[in-house]
Amino acid sequence: MTTSPADRSPVPAAEAAYDAVAYDVVVIGAGPAGLAAAASASAQGARVALVDAAALDGGQYWRHRAPQDGARHHDWAEYRRLRAALDGAAAAGRLDHLAGHAVWHAEPATDGGFTVHALCDGEAREVRGRALVVATGAYDRQLPFPGWTLPGVFAAGAVQALLKGHGVAAGKRIVVAGSGPFLLPVAAGLAEAGAEVVGVFEAGRPTAFARHPLVVARAAAKLAEGAGYLRTLRRHRVPYRMRTTVVAALGTDADGVTGARVARLDQQWRPVQGTERELACDTIAVGYGFTPQAEIPVQLGCAMAMDRDGSLVAVVDERQRSSVPGVFVAGEACGVGGAQLALAEGELAGLRSAEASIGARPNPRGLATLARRRASQRAFAAVLHEAYPVRPGWQRWLAADTVVCRCEEVTAGSIQRAVIDLGATDPRSTKLSARPGMGLCQGRVCGFATAALVAAHGGRRVTEQDLRGIAGRPIAQPVPLGVLAAGDTDEA
Repeated sequence: MTTSPADRSPVPAAEAAYDAVAYDVVVIGAGPAGLAAAASASAQGARVALVDAAALDGGQYWRHRAPQDGARHHDWAEYRRLRAALDGAAAAGRLDHLAGHAVWHAEPATDGGFTVHALCDGEAREVRGRALVVATGAYDRQLPFPGWTLPGVFAAGAVQALLKGHGVAAGKRIVVAGSGPFLLPVAAGLAEAGAEVVGVFEAGRPTAFARHPLVVARAAAKLAEGAGYLRTLRRHRVPYRMRTTVVAALGTDADGVTGARVARLDQQWRPVQGTERELACDTIAVGYGFTPQAEIPVQLGCAMAMDRDGSLVAVVDERQRSSVPGVFVAGEACGVGGAQLALAEGELAGLRSAEASIGARPNPRGLATLARRRASQRAFAAVLHEAYPVRPGWQRWLAADTVVCRCEEVTAGSIQRAVIDLGATDPRSTKLSARPGMGLCQGRVCGFATAALVAAHGGRRVTEQDLRGIAGRPIAQPVPLGVLAAGDTDEA
Protein backbone atom coordinates (compact mmCIF):
# COMPACT_ATOMS: atom_id res chain seq x y z
CA MET A 1 0.00 0.00 0.00
CA THR A 2 1.41 3.40 -1.00
CA THR A 3 0.99 6.62 0.92
CA SER A 4 0.28 10.18 -0.14
CA PRO A 5 2.71 13.02 0.67
CA ALA A 6 0.31 14.26 3.33
CA ASP A 7 0.41 10.85 5.06
CA ARG A 8 4.18 10.45 5.08
CA SER A 9 5.82 11.26 8.40
CA PRO A 10 9.03 13.35 8.46
CA VAL A 11 10.51 10.63 10.69
CA PRO A 12 10.53 7.02 9.42
CA ALA A 13 8.34 4.70 11.46
CA ALA A 14 11.14 2.20 11.98
CA GLU A 15 13.57 3.24 14.69
CA ALA A 16 16.52 1.21 13.38
CA ALA A 17 19.94 2.80 13.67
CA TYR A 18 20.59 4.62 10.41
CA ASP A 19 24.33 4.05 10.55
CA ALA A 20 23.69 0.29 10.43
CA VAL A 21 21.89 0.58 7.06
CA ALA A 22 23.99 0.60 3.91
CA TYR A 23 22.02 1.80 0.89
CA ASP A 24 23.16 1.30 -2.67
CA VAL A 25 22.47 4.97 -3.49
CA VAL A 26 21.89 7.94 -1.22
CA VAL A 27 20.22 10.94 -2.91
CA ILE A 28 20.52 14.31 -1.16
CA GLY A 29 17.66 16.61 -2.11
CA ALA A 30 14.06 15.90 -3.14
CA GLY A 31 13.51 18.54 -5.80
CA PRO A 32 13.11 17.64 -9.50
CA ALA A 33 16.70 16.34 -9.86
CA GLY A 34 16.61 14.32 -6.64
CA LEU A 35 13.19 12.80 -7.33
CA ALA A 36 14.25 11.79 -10.84
CA ALA A 37 17.51 10.30 -9.54
CA ALA A 38 15.77 8.31 -6.80
CA ALA A 39 13.10 7.05 -9.20
CA SER A 40 15.54 5.89 -11.89
CA ALA A 41 18.03 4.32 -9.45
CA SER A 42 15.32 2.38 -7.62
CA ALA A 43 13.79 1.28 -10.94
CA GLN A 44 17.18 -0.30 -11.74
CA GLY A 45 16.94 -2.38 -8.57
CA ALA A 46 19.10 -0.24 -6.29
CA ARG A 47 18.10 0.31 -2.68
CA VAL A 48 17.81 4.08 -2.34
CA ALA A 49 17.62 6.59 0.49
CA LEU A 50 16.08 9.93 -0.50
CA VAL A 51 17.20 12.46 2.10
CA ASP A 52 15.63 15.91 2.31
CA ALA A 53 15.13 18.63 4.93
CA ALA A 54 11.49 19.33 4.05
CA ALA A 55 8.51 17.38 5.31
CA LEU A 56 7.10 17.11 1.78
CA ASP A 57 9.11 16.40 -1.35
CA GLY A 58 9.13 18.47 -4.53
CA GLY A 59 11.68 21.14 -3.66
CA GLN A 60 11.00 24.78 -4.41
CA TYR A 61 9.69 24.01 -7.89
CA TRP A 62 6.94 21.66 -6.73
CA ARG A 63 6.44 23.09 -3.25
CA HIS A 64 2.92 22.26 -2.04
CA ARG A 65 0.84 21.86 1.09
CA ALA A 66 -1.12 18.70 0.25
CA PRO A 67 -1.64 16.48 -2.82
CA GLN A 68 -4.86 18.19 -3.81
CA ASP A 69 -3.44 21.72 -3.99
CA GLY A 70 -0.70 20.90 -6.50
CA ALA A 71 -2.76 20.73 -9.66
CA ARG A 72 -2.19 24.41 -10.40
CA HIS A 73 1.59 23.96 -10.25
CA HIS A 74 3.55 23.83 -13.49
CA ASP A 75 4.39 20.29 -14.70
CA TRP A 76 2.37 18.78 -11.86
CA ALA A 77 1.66 15.69 -13.97
CA GLU A 78 5.41 15.00 -14.07
CA TYR A 79 5.59 15.27 -10.29
CA ARG A 80 2.70 12.82 -9.91
CA ARG A 81 4.43 10.39 -12.29
CA LEU A 82 7.64 10.52 -10.27
CA ARG A 83 5.75 10.27 -6.99
CA ALA A 84 3.91 7.16 -8.21
CA ALA A 85 7.21 5.56 -9.22
CA LEU A 86 8.73 6.32 -5.83
CA ASP A 87 5.68 5.05 -3.95
CA GLY A 88 5.95 1.82 -5.93
CA ALA A 89 9.66 1.53 -5.07
CA ALA A 90 8.90 2.18 -1.41
CA ALA A 91 6.23 -0.52 -1.37
CA ALA A 92 8.75 -2.92 -2.91
CA GLY A 93 11.31 -2.12 -0.20
CA ARG A 94 13.72 -0.33 -2.56
CA LEU A 95 13.23 3.24 -1.30
CA ASP A 96 13.24 5.04 2.04
CA HIS A 97 12.18 8.68 1.95
CA LEU A 98 13.96 10.28 4.90
CA ALA A 99 12.06 13.56 5.10
CA GLY A 100 12.81 16.17 7.73
CA HIS A 101 16.52 15.30 7.56
CA ALA A 102 18.72 18.40 7.18
CA VAL A 103 22.09 17.28 5.80
CA TRP A 104 24.98 19.16 7.37
CA HIS A 105 27.96 17.09 6.24
CA ALA A 106 28.94 14.29 3.87
CA GLU A 107 32.20 12.36 3.73
CA PRO A 108 33.77 9.13 2.47
CA ALA A 109 33.24 6.25 4.91
CA THR A 110 36.31 4.54 6.32
CA ASP A 111 35.17 1.14 4.97
CA GLY A 112 34.07 2.41 1.56
CA GLY A 113 31.09 4.32 0.27
CA PHE A 114 29.87 7.50 1.95
CA THR A 115 28.37 8.70 5.21
CA VAL A 116 25.78 11.47 5.13
CA HIS A 117 25.29 13.30 8.43
CA ALA A 118 21.84 14.81 8.99
CA LEU A 119 19.79 16.36 11.75
CA CYS A 120 16.21 15.22 12.34
CA ASP A 121 14.10 16.64 15.18
CA GLY A 122 17.29 17.79 16.88
CA GLU A 123 18.91 14.36 16.78
CA ALA A 124 21.92 13.24 14.74
CA ARG A 125 21.35 10.68 11.97
CA GLU A 126 23.82 8.93 9.73
CA VAL A 127 22.90 7.51 6.33
CA ARG A 128 25.37 5.19 4.62
CA GLY A 129 25.52 4.40 0.92
CA ARG A 130 27.78 2.96 -1.75
CA ALA A 131 27.11 5.83 -4.18
CA LEU A 132 25.96 9.39 -3.60
CA VAL A 133 23.82 11.69 -5.76
CA VAL A 134 24.00 15.35 -4.75
CA ALA A 135 20.88 17.25 -5.89
CA THR A 136 20.84 20.11 -3.41
CA GLY A 137 19.36 22.77 -5.71
CA ALA A 138 19.86 26.51 -5.39
CA TYR A 139 18.55 29.61 -3.65
CA ASP A 140 17.93 33.25 -4.60
CA ARG A 141 20.93 35.38 -5.45
CA GLN A 142 20.60 38.76 -3.78
CA LEU A 143 22.16 42.14 -4.59
CA PRO A 144 22.06 44.67 -1.73
CA PHE A 145 20.53 48.13 -2.06
CA PRO A 146 19.68 50.86 0.44
CA GLY A 147 16.79 49.71 2.64
CA TRP A 148 16.86 46.04 1.64
CA THR A 149 17.01 44.99 5.30
CA LEU A 150 13.65 46.61 6.07
CA PRO A 151 10.72 44.38 7.09
CA GLY A 152 8.76 43.74 3.91
CA VAL A 153 11.71 43.12 1.59
CA PHE A 154 11.73 39.45 0.56
CA ALA A 155 13.70 37.23 -1.76
CA ALA A 156 11.52 36.38 -4.75
CA GLY A 157 11.84 32.68 -3.93
CA ALA A 158 10.68 33.28 -0.36
CA VAL A 159 7.57 35.04 -1.65
CA GLN A 160 6.83 32.11 -3.90
CA ALA A 161 7.49 29.63 -1.09
CA LEU A 162 4.98 31.41 1.13
CA LEU A 163 2.41 31.30 -1.63
CA LYS A 164 2.98 27.68 -2.69
CA GLY A 165 3.68 26.20 0.70
CA HIS A 166 1.19 28.13 2.84
CA GLY A 167 -1.23 29.85 0.47
CA VAL A 168 -0.16 33.25 1.83
CA ALA A 169 0.65 36.34 -0.23
CA ALA A 170 3.59 38.18 1.32
CA GLY A 171 1.79 41.52 1.10
CA LYS A 172 -1.12 43.43 -0.41
CA ARG A 173 0.71 45.82 -2.72
CA ILE A 174 3.91 44.26 -4.06
CA VAL A 175 6.79 45.35 -6.29
CA VAL A 176 8.65 42.49 -8.03
CA ALA A 177 12.17 43.34 -9.21
CA GLY A 178 15.52 41.86 -10.17
CA SER A 179 16.53 39.93 -13.25
CA GLY A 180 15.68 36.63 -14.87
CA PRO A 181 12.61 34.69 -16.03
CA PHE A 182 11.80 33.59 -12.45
CA LEU A 183 10.26 37.02 -11.81
CA LEU A 184 7.37 36.14 -14.15
CA PRO A 185 5.90 33.14 -12.27
CA VAL A 186 6.38 34.95 -8.96
CA ALA A 187 4.46 38.01 -10.14
CA ALA A 188 1.80 35.95 -11.93
CA GLY A 189 1.23 33.78 -8.85
CA LEU A 190 0.84 36.83 -6.63
CA ALA A 191 -1.62 38.46 -9.03
CA GLU A 192 -3.70 35.28 -9.26
CA ALA A 193 -3.73 35.07 -5.45
CA GLY A 194 -5.33 38.52 -5.20
CA ALA A 195 -2.32 40.70 -4.40
CA GLU A 196 -1.88 43.98 -6.23
CA VAL A 197 1.37 43.71 -8.17
CA VAL A 198 2.57 47.27 -8.75
CA GLY A 199 4.93 46.18 -11.49
CA VAL A 200 7.64 43.78 -12.61
CA PHE A 201 10.97 45.57 -13.01
CA GLU A 202 13.56 43.63 -15.00
CA ALA A 203 17.08 45.06 -14.71
CA GLY A 204 18.22 43.54 -17.98
CA ARG A 205 17.04 43.49 -21.55
CA PRO A 206 17.09 39.86 -22.70
CA THR A 207 18.08 40.50 -26.33
CA ALA A 208 20.34 37.41 -26.41
CA PHE A 209 17.33 35.27 -27.32
CA ALA A 210 17.22 36.89 -30.75
CA ARG A 211 20.83 35.81 -31.40
CA HIS A 212 20.02 32.11 -30.87
CA PRO A 213 16.77 31.43 -32.75
CA LEU A 214 17.39 27.69 -33.26
CA VAL A 215 18.07 27.04 -29.57
CA VAL A 216 15.04 29.07 -28.57
CA ALA A 217 12.83 27.33 -31.15
CA ARG A 218 13.71 23.95 -29.63
CA ALA A 219 12.42 25.20 -26.29
CA ALA A 220 8.85 25.78 -27.43
CA ALA A 221 7.43 24.55 -24.12
CA LYS A 222 9.44 27.14 -22.19
CA LEU A 223 8.33 29.90 -24.55
CA ALA A 224 4.71 28.86 -24.09
CA GLU A 225 5.18 28.85 -20.32
CA GLY A 226 6.64 32.37 -20.35
CA ALA A 227 3.88 33.59 -22.66
CA GLY A 228 1.31 32.21 -20.24
CA TYR A 229 2.79 34.19 -17.37
CA LEU A 230 2.83 37.35 -19.48
CA ARG A 231 -0.85 36.82 -20.38
CA THR A 232 -1.66 36.53 -16.68
CA LEU A 233 0.17 39.78 -15.96
CA ARG A 234 -1.61 41.51 -18.83
CA ARG A 235 -4.99 40.26 -17.60
CA HIS A 236 -4.27 41.76 -14.18
CA ARG A 237 -2.87 44.94 -15.78
CA VAL A 238 0.57 44.48 -14.26
CA PRO A 239 3.21 46.59 -16.03
CA TYR A 240 6.46 44.92 -17.09
CA ARG A 241 9.44 47.26 -17.42
CA MET A 242 12.85 46.25 -18.75
CA ARG A 243 16.17 47.85 -17.82
CA THR A 244 14.55 49.14 -14.65
CA THR A 245 14.88 47.98 -11.06
CA VAL A 246 14.49 48.88 -7.40
CA VAL A 247 17.48 50.95 -6.25
CA ALA A 248 16.17 51.68 -2.73
CA ALA A 249 13.45 50.51 -0.35
CA LEU A 250 11.60 53.25 1.54
CA GLY A 251 10.29 52.99 5.08
CA THR A 252 11.45 52.49 8.66
CA ASP A 253 12.35 49.53 10.85
CA ALA A 254 9.20 50.20 12.88
CA ASP A 255 6.77 50.55 9.98
CA GLY A 256 8.47 48.33 7.40
CA VAL A 257 8.40 49.02 3.69
CA THR A 258 6.23 51.94 2.58
CA GLY A 259 7.56 52.31 -0.94
CA ALA A 260 10.19 51.48 -3.54
CA ARG A 261 12.45 53.80 -5.52
CA VAL A 262 12.90 52.50 -9.04
CA ALA A 263 15.20 53.84 -11.74
CA ARG A 264 16.07 53.20 -15.36
CA LEU A 265 19.45 51.55 -15.89
CA ASP A 266 22.05 51.88 -18.63
CA GLN A 267 23.63 48.85 -20.27
CA GLN A 268 25.95 48.32 -17.30
CA TRP A 269 23.09 48.70 -14.78
CA ARG A 270 24.14 52.16 -13.63
CA PRO A 271 21.09 54.27 -12.66
CA VAL A 272 20.24 56.87 -15.30
CA GLN A 273 20.10 60.31 -13.72
CA GLY A 274 16.65 61.88 -13.60
CA THR A 275 14.71 58.61 -14.08
CA GLU A 276 14.08 57.75 -10.44
CA ARG A 277 10.51 57.56 -9.19
CA GLU A 278 8.85 56.33 -6.03
CA LEU A 279 6.06 53.75 -5.88
CA ALA A 280 3.88 53.09 -2.85
CA CYS A 281 3.97 49.47 -1.72
CA ASP A 282 4.14 47.34 1.42
CA THR A 283 6.30 44.52 0.00
CA ILE A 284 9.27 44.20 -2.35
CA ALA A 285 10.22 40.83 -3.86
CA VAL A 286 13.72 40.76 -5.38
CA GLY A 287 15.87 38.14 -7.06
CA TYR A 288 18.84 38.17 -9.45
CA GLY A 289 19.01 34.56 -10.51
CA PHE A 290 20.15 31.72 -8.29
CA THR A 291 23.16 30.54 -6.32
CA PRO A 292 23.78 26.76 -6.35
CA GLN A 293 24.02 24.98 -2.98
CA ALA A 294 27.61 23.84 -3.38
CA GLU A 295 28.59 23.04 0.22
CA ILE A 296 28.30 19.25 -0.08
CA PRO A 297 30.36 18.90 -3.31
CA VAL A 298 33.01 21.18 -1.81
CA GLN A 299 33.04 19.11 1.41
CA LEU A 300 33.57 15.94 -0.62
CA GLY A 301 36.46 17.46 -2.55
CA CYS A 302 34.72 17.57 -5.94
CA ALA A 303 36.32 19.62 -8.69
CA MET A 304 34.51 22.96 -9.00
CA ALA A 305 34.35 25.67 -11.65
CA MET A 306 32.79 29.08 -12.24
CA ASP A 307 29.79 28.79 -14.54
CA ARG A 308 28.63 31.26 -17.19
CA ASP A 309 26.38 33.06 -14.69
CA GLY A 310 29.19 33.59 -12.19
CA SER A 311 28.14 30.71 -9.92
CA LEU A 312 30.39 28.07 -8.39
CA VAL A 313 29.27 24.65 -9.66
CA ALA A 314 30.48 21.05 -9.50
CA VAL A 315 32.22 19.73 -12.61
CA VAL A 316 30.57 16.58 -14.01
CA ASP A 317 31.15 14.35 -17.03
CA GLU A 318 28.63 12.92 -19.48
CA ARG A 319 27.54 10.40 -16.81
CA GLN A 320 26.92 13.14 -14.21
CA ARG A 321 29.99 11.85 -12.34
CA SER A 322 31.98 14.31 -10.29
CA SER A 323 35.75 14.10 -9.95
CA VAL A 324 35.24 11.99 -6.78
CA PRO A 325 34.52 8.32 -7.62
CA GLY A 326 31.04 7.34 -6.50
CA VAL A 327 29.73 10.92 -6.26
CA PHE A 328 27.24 12.08 -8.89
CA VAL A 329 25.80 15.61 -9.09
CA ALA A 330 22.56 16.68 -10.79
CA GLY A 331 20.47 19.80 -11.09
CA GLU A 332 21.46 23.31 -10.05
CA ALA A 333 24.49 22.14 -8.06
CA CYS A 334 26.25 21.51 -11.39
CA GLY A 335 24.75 24.52 -13.19
CA VAL A 336 21.53 26.52 -12.92
CA GLY A 337 19.29 25.56 -15.81
CA GLY A 338 15.71 25.03 -14.67
CA ALA A 339 13.52 22.08 -13.79
CA GLN A 340 13.58 20.30 -17.15
CA LEU A 341 17.37 20.18 -17.20
CA ALA A 342 17.37 19.05 -13.57
CA LEU A 343 14.98 16.21 -14.41
CA ALA A 344 17.17 14.96 -17.26
CA GLU A 345 20.37 15.20 -15.21
CA GLY A 346 18.71 13.57 -12.21
CA GLU A 347 17.47 10.60 -14.23
CA LEU A 348 20.93 10.11 -15.74
CA ALA A 349 22.60 10.40 -12.33
CA GLY A 350 20.19 7.83 -10.91
CA LEU A 351 20.86 5.35 -13.71
CA ARG A 352 24.62 5.78 -13.53
CA SER A 353 24.75 5.64 -9.73
CA ALA A 354 22.83 2.35 -9.81
CA GLU A 355 25.31 1.09 -12.37
CA ALA A 356 28.22 2.12 -10.16
CA SER A 357 26.76 0.63 -6.97
CA ILE A 358 25.10 -2.62 -8.09
CA GLY A 359 26.27 -3.03 -11.69
CA ALA A 360 22.82 -2.43 -13.23
CA ARG A 361 23.27 -1.69 -16.93
CA PRO A 362 20.96 1.08 -18.20
CA ASN A 363 19.23 0.82 -21.57
CA PRO A 364 21.53 2.39 -24.23
CA ARG A 365 18.61 3.79 -26.21
CA GLY A 366 17.17 5.42 -23.11
CA LEU A 367 20.57 6.90 -22.26
CA ALA A 368 20.85 8.40 -25.73
CA THR A 369 17.40 9.99 -25.43
CA LEU A 370 18.28 11.45 -22.04
CA ALA A 371 21.61 12.78 -23.36
CA ARG A 372 19.81 14.60 -26.19
CA ARG A 373 17.30 16.10 -23.75
CA ARG A 374 20.11 17.24 -21.49
CA ALA A 375 22.06 18.79 -24.38
CA SER A 376 19.00 20.72 -25.56
CA GLN A 377 18.22 22.01 -22.07
CA ARG A 378 21.84 22.95 -21.42
CA ALA A 379 21.95 24.92 -24.66
CA PHE A 380 18.86 26.85 -23.60
CA ALA A 381 20.34 27.42 -20.13
CA ALA A 382 23.45 28.91 -21.75
CA VAL A 383 21.25 31.34 -23.68
CA LEU A 384 19.44 32.27 -20.47
CA HIS A 385 22.75 33.07 -18.76
CA GLU A 386 23.74 35.21 -21.72
CA ALA A 387 20.36 36.95 -21.75
CA TYR A 388 20.26 37.73 -18.02
CA PRO A 389 23.80 38.60 -16.87
CA VAL A 390 24.44 40.52 -13.66
CA ARG A 391 26.15 43.77 -14.70
CA PRO A 392 28.69 45.48 -12.41
CA GLY A 393 26.81 48.79 -12.37
CA TRP A 394 24.64 47.53 -9.48
CA GLN A 395 27.42 48.64 -7.16
CA ARG A 396 26.50 52.24 -8.02
CA TRP A 397 23.23 51.76 -6.10
CA LEU A 398 25.12 51.41 -2.84
CA ALA A 399 25.95 54.09 -0.31
CA ALA A 400 28.80 53.68 2.18
CA ASP A 401 26.29 52.84 4.91
CA THR A 402 24.34 50.29 2.84
CA VAL A 403 24.31 46.96 4.66
CA VAL A 404 25.81 44.12 2.62
CA CYS A 405 25.98 41.37 5.26
CA ARG A 406 22.65 41.37 7.08
CA CYS A 407 23.68 38.91 9.79
CA GLU A 408 26.67 40.93 10.98
CA GLU A 409 25.43 44.35 9.74
CA VAL A 410 28.59 44.89 7.67
CA THR A 411 28.30 47.86 5.32
CA ALA A 412 29.67 48.48 1.84
CA GLY A 413 31.99 51.07 3.36
CA SER A 414 33.41 48.53 5.81
CA ILE A 415 34.21 46.13 2.98
CA GLN A 416 35.90 48.91 1.02
CA ARG A 417 38.04 49.85 4.04
CA ALA A 418 38.99 46.21 4.60
CA VAL A 419 40.38 46.02 1.07
CA ILE A 420 41.89 49.49 0.66
CA ASP A 421 43.04 50.28 4.21
CA LEU A 422 43.59 46.84 5.77
CA GLY A 423 44.95 44.99 2.73
CA ALA A 424 42.31 42.29 2.37
CA THR A 425 42.70 40.61 -1.02
CA ASP A 426 39.85 38.12 -1.22
CA PRO A 427 36.48 37.37 0.44
CA ARG A 428 38.09 35.17 3.09
CA SER A 429 40.59 37.81 4.28
CA THR A 430 37.81 40.41 4.10
CA LYS A 431 35.66 38.12 6.26
CA LEU A 432 38.43 38.00 8.86
CA SER A 433 38.89 41.77 8.76
CA ALA A 434 35.31 43.05 8.55
CA ARG A 435 33.13 39.97 9.38
CA PRO A 436 30.93 39.68 6.25
CA GLY A 437 29.73 36.07 6.07
CA MET A 438 30.35 35.28 9.74
CA GLY A 439 26.67 35.25 10.72
CA LEU A 440 24.02 32.54 10.80
CA CYS A 441 23.74 32.21 7.00
CA GLN A 442 27.55 31.92 6.66
CA GLY A 443 27.65 34.06 3.54
CA ARG A 444 24.80 32.44 1.62
CA VAL A 445 23.00 35.77 1.25
CA CYS A 446 25.91 38.22 1.11
CA GLY A 447 28.61 35.98 -0.41
CA PHE A 448 28.11 36.87 -4.07
CA ALA A 449 27.90 40.60 -3.38
CA THR A 450 30.90 40.51 -1.04
CA ALA A 451 33.01 38.69 -3.63
CA ALA A 452 32.02 41.19 -6.31
CA LEU A 453 32.78 44.21 -4.11
CA VAL A 454 36.14 42.84 -2.94
CA ALA A 455 37.20 42.09 -6.52
CA ALA A 456 36.07 45.52 -7.75
CA HIS A 457 37.96 47.36 -5.00
CA GLY A 458 41.01 45.26 -5.87
CA GLY A 459 40.75 46.17 -9.55
CA ARG A 460 40.06 42.62 -10.75
CA ARG A 461 37.28 40.17 -11.59
CA VAL A 462 35.70 37.55 -9.35
CA THR A 463 37.51 34.22 -9.55
CA GLU A 464 36.64 30.61 -8.83
CA GLN A 465 38.85 30.79 -5.74
CA ASP A 466 36.80 33.72 -4.42
CA LEU A 467 33.60 31.69 -4.75
CA ARG A 468 35.16 28.54 -3.31
CA GLY A 469 36.17 30.49 -0.22
CA ILE A 470 32.54 31.49 0.26
CA ALA A 471 31.03 28.05 -0.43
CA GLY A 472 33.49 26.07 1.68
CA ARG A 473 31.51 25.23 4.83
CA PRO A 474 32.41 22.11 6.85
CA ILE A 475 28.98 22.44 8.47
CA ALA A 476 26.34 23.05 5.80
CA GLN A 477 23.39 23.54 8.19
CA PRO A 478 23.16 24.87 11.78
CA VAL A 479 23.79 21.98 14.16
CA PRO A 480 23.84 21.87 18.00
CA LEU A 481 27.25 21.66 19.64
CA GLY A 482 26.07 18.55 21.46
CA VAL A 483 25.75 16.72 18.14
CA LEU A 484 29.33 17.58 17.27
CA ALA A 485 30.54 16.58 20.72
CA ALA A 486 28.73 13.25 20.55
CA GLY A 487 30.50 12.48 17.28
CA ASP A 488 33.97 13.21 18.66
CA THR A 489 35.19 9.61 18.61
CA ASP A 490 38.34 7.93 17.36
CA GLU A 491 36.39 6.51 14.41
CA ALA A 492 35.01 9.93 13.47
